[in-house]
Amino acid sequence: MNHFPIFLNTSGRRIVLSGGGDAALAKLRLLMKTQAHITVFAVDADAQISAWADAGKLKLIARAMEPGDAMCAALFYGADEDAVEDKRTAAIAHADGALVNIVDNLADSQFITPAIVDRDPVTIAIGTEGAAPVLARAIKADLEAKLPTSLGTLAAIGKVFRKAADALPFGRARRDFWRDYYFNAGPKAIAGSVEAVQPALDTLLADHLMKTARKGHIAFVGAGPGDPELLTLKARKALDEADVVIYDRLISPEILELARREANMIDVGKEAFGPSTPQETINALIVEHGLKGAQVVRLKSGDATIFGRLDEEIDAATDAGLEWHIVPGITSASAAVASIGQSLTKRGRNTSVRFLTGHDMQGFADHDWKALAEAGQVAAVYMGKKSARFVQGRLLMHGIDPATPVTVIENASRADQRVLSTTVAEMEPTISNANLAGPALTFIGLAPRSAVAALPEIPMPDLAQEAR
Repeated sequence: MNHFPIFLNTSGRRIVLSGGGDAALAKLRLLMKTQAHITVFAVDADAQISAWADAGKLKLIARAMEPGDAMCAALFYGADEDAVEDKRTAAIAHADGALVNIVDNLADSQFITPAIVDRDPVTIAIGTEGAAPVLARAIKADLEAKLPTSLGTLAAIGKVFRKAADALPFGRARRDFWRDYYFNAGPKAIAGSVEAVQPALDTLLADHLMKTARKGHIAFVGAGPGDPELLTLKARKALDEADVVIYDRLISPEILELARREANMIDVGKEAFGPSTPQETINALIVEHGLKGAQVVRLKSGDATIFGRLDEEIDAATDAGLEWHIVPGITSASAAVASIGQSLTKRGRNTSVRFLTGHDMQGFADHDWKALAEAGQVAAVYMGKKSARFVQGRLLMHGIDPATPVTVIENASRADQRVLSTTVAEMEPTISNANLAGPALTFIGLAPRSAVAALPEIPMPDLAQEAR
């Protein structure tokens, strides 16, 4: 992030613009939404700019900028559409202490103006650091279609009411009140009339002041294999509600970013045969924060019900008298097998599939190797990188065809996904030599579908066209 987004208070401050053509008009239409004092320098200004000046919406000075003209200005826009003149006026504005933006010149600008969704006082800014303005405008159009025009009115009334709402305890109690207002009581009231909103707020506050504090609750949430687009809607809602997020090592940063900024984020990562947070410590953290009344999300990679020691954590929460629920996630096996164009079961090949762990608390995990070695069987081995030689040996010992395909998918569903195709005979040392660094899942009995590599790239939709 090279451009840090902030909202600058321009009320009563100066904004200076040099230029009188189309670029100036585009900027002024946006700037006049503020309460700033706008001064335009233009030798030959568009008739619309002159009309705005006559109406008192801005000050127009019919000459080129001179040193001192940008004194005390918060912002300066160079919109002369002439590189030499823009450079000259920008130098003046720099010397006068203003932040400078030159239209269509990202390199020489100190700040950029984002695409803006205006539901005053709700303002949404969309920036792409100048890389994709068409994309920013498409996102803007999408958001404008989704946000009701009444949102600004609700926010304006809510802003005045904030001091009264301070009677509620800080934190979750206030968040629950405002969520109820913006997504329930407020929209219902304003559907009748604007005058009905204030009484609805008073009634809502009285109701929330009488409520007892919400009890602590534990949500055991499956975060999926890593791609944030594979996160379920229910999982996203749980993250948005969470006061505390206790997460595993394999949770991707993109998913952690979806939690509230104010949430307490606790890393309890475990690594096979490496540094780990003891399970007893994790259980204690869940109980500790739940008993304090927090809404806790225990965030597990993949699906929480598969190789996640979920039962132990549920038992700890239950023994402490805490309520809980489970939010399923997409397990890594589903994402990984999809990435190689295969299915876990196939008529005439296998009617069952085994999900195995490469190791357990005692070391390498033992399984029914005789059944696994039969022709046509499919198994998905979780946490199997370091147990590859052990698995290979057991399978060969029980008579598996050495040519049986083996596929390893590292970082399934993520941008850095890797697919390693081999056989049981060659799975070691092939897997070790691949130096797999991320989480990997091994499929016994499945090879990538040959057509996968030849699939054409799926074209991205024309967002700009869709927005029009």
